[in-house]
Amino acid sequence: MTSFIQQPSGPVPADGADLVQILIAAGSAGLLAALLIALGYGHRTGKITVLARLAERSEHSWLLRGLPGWAALPLRLALTSLLVTLLGLYWDIALRITQGRGSGPLSNIAHYPILFGIFGLCVAGTLAMVLPVGEHPGRAALRITKCWEAPTSGLLLGLAGFFSLLGFPLDAVWQRLFGQDVTLWGPARLMVIGGVSLSLVAMALLEREGRFVRTGRAETMRALYVRRGLLCGALLVGLSVFQAEWDFGVPQFRMVFQPLLIAVSAGCALVAARLWVGPGGAMLAVALFVLTRGGITLLVGPVLGGPTAAIPMYVIEALCVELAATALTRRPLALGVFSGLLIGTIGYTSEYLWTAAAYRLPWSPDMLPEGVLMSLTGGVCGGLLGALLVRALRGELPPARTRNALFGLAVTGIAVAVVNGLVGTSPDGVRASVAVDELTDQAVVRIEPTPIAQHPTWLTITGWHGGSLHVDRLTEIEPGVYRTNQPMPVHGPWKTIIRLHSGRAILATPVYLPADEARNTPGVATPSQFTRDALPEYQLLRREAAPSVPDWLWPAASAVVVLLSLAYVLALGWGGQRIGRAISGPPCAERTRAASGLATESP
Repeated sequence: MTSFIQQPSGPVPADGADLVQILIAAGSAGLLAALLIALGYGHRTGKITVLARLAERSEHSWLLRGLPGWAALPLRLALTSLLVTLLGLYWDIALRITQGRGSGPLSNIAHYPILFGIFGLCVAGTLAMVLPVGEHPGRAALRITKCWEAPTSGLLLGLAGFFSLLGFPLDAVWQRLFGQDVTLWGPARLMVIGGVSLSLVAMALLEREGRFVRTGRAETMRALYVRRGLLCGALLVGLSVFQAEWDFGVPQFRMVFQPLLIAVSAGCALVAARLWVGPGGAMLAVALFVLTRGGITLLVGPVLGGPTAAIPMYVIEALCVELAATALTRRPLALGVFSGLLIGTIGYTSEYLWTAAAYRLPWSPDMLPEGVLMSLTGGVCGGLLGALLVRALRGELPPARTRNALFGLAVTGIAVAVVNGLVGTSPDGVRASVAVDELTDQAVVRIEPTPIAQHPTWLTITGWHGGSLHVDRLTEIEPGVYRTNQPMPVHGPWKTIIRLHSGRAILATPVYLPADEARNTPGVATPSQFTRDALPEYQLLRREAAPSVPDWLWPAASAVVVLLSLAYVLALGWGGQRIGRAISGPPCAERTRAASGLATESP
């Protein structure tokens, strides 16, 4: 099948997006905002009825029955947009690995589904805020004007879309300051991923806020079960996007990050699924995760011609949560902690075995015991966050001091673990001596000093930007001496290096690098025999970095992104508490009927 992933023609600018493309993208966003304002104004004044008709039609959907139109229509749009965005994100990662940098947001075909999907999230949040006309959207609603109240969850969903969308212009600014960056974990790109991933929290709050003031239409427990399972499964998919570099086999950070990220995703999403959906909820979330990620993997890999990404298993973690819930389902916070402990130990072991079978870079004993400690931290903190989310959805929040302390503890624990994962070393005096067989392009590699290459986390020949991905895990033939298992790509646009990760050290030795015309950087040839020093890996993986950047600029710019991200997380926490307090009493419809002397049932 013909691949849609093609090499760019001619040199590509090294200093970020073309200004014309940025202006086109910004103009498109402005036009969309103007159309939304006009449509929302027309709906609220009664001059435009199309939104009311679409909302009413969404109320009759089997999956969304029982929700008012102002929640049903945005949820449908948001879930569809999320799926489109996820496809774009993984396609974009594949393009960056195989093709390299582009000349701007409109030059990369994968950016279009990402932009359309994020625009969809913005539209969904806006619709949730403007659709309620002539009805009270619940006690958690925010008063916008004297005659306009908007659901808090709608504001949070719109904020998620805006936060993700903000990542695009910030990424362009970032590239102009620091040069092109092919890593998924660029700070501005993490904003795009974070906004999309955590939009599921806003969607879950929208579902609950809408059901709290439901219009009285009958709903089936099966539909409720599937709807909530779908949201929790989507949350698991969204949180797992942060693992994409490890899924493709090109992580640029320490391997202990992967068990941390898997445990956080499993703890948060699976604990929430079991508590909110009910028995079997965690398994349902995993099934939906496998279906979604499996489909995206097939599309990006075999269909579009990109490298195939592995996916975490999560099945054993789900079984652990289901087992723990048999005794602790009435104690959500205890369930979150205990499930996290099981995820950090039994789940870690299962994923250890799974990575050996499914991943390009499996886990190794070199990660012990730090990998287990990171997994335990992620599991417990993620489990606490999942339990707090469901207690908010149930209107069963613990006292303010307790919930604030637990929320702060969980977020801080994850932040400390992330900082620990970022701390690495680049020891001096490490060299790689390579003897290349010119007929087969295979090689024998000697690492000196020998102890640093004893049982490494990974030791590979990695090649990228050649139209595909090459990851060859070297085979040891004697202490400190390894051989390749495949021919090395040492021609054309390929960038090929020896990667060594041992303990906290992440080093790389160049094997073959083409000249970079945009940066006026000479290439690195591959003679039949050579000895080269091992360098800090980021210097080779990020050759596109701008020269002569002031030392203070990177931490200052990163601090801005961190503060924006923290504000976004705190906004979600505030919204969850506001909605949880609002629904802790009887539903709005029930209170109205009670005031009229009518008997009702609790939903």
